[in-house]
Amino acid sequence: MSTIEVFEPALCCSTGVCGTDVPQELVNFSADLDWLRSQGGDIARFNLASEPTAFAGRPAVVQFLQLSGSEGLPLVLVDGAVAMTGRYPGRDQLARWAALAPVPAGRTELGLTQDAGGCCGGSGCC
Repeated sequence: MSTIEVFEPALCCSTGVCGTDVPQELVNFSADLDWLRSQGGDIARFNLASEPTAFAGRPAVVQFLQLSGSEGLPLVLVDGAVAMTGRYPGRDQLARWAALAPVPAGRTELGLTQDAGGCCGGSGCC
């Protein structure tokens, strides 16, 4: 199984899922990380604000920051090689890198079918 490392820009907390205005991409990514870990995936996440030594200790990350600056983050390394920059990977990409089967389309990590009609199936009860 591959080792996945995600080097993120400075976030307000370790996940970025805090405060009143949380970007949906961080919510999705946090859920995808939880799913990957539950499947046995090996993934580490580093925040520039709270873990700068993790950035400084990796030559590939230092070189990336010298060329692109922190504006180019997030940076994803898979087994030490640059796999993605500038955006967060989706669950399918994480699963592929970790050599896991992805969640089938239209299913949640619990195996429930997602309904395109909204939280109440389009009944209007909400």
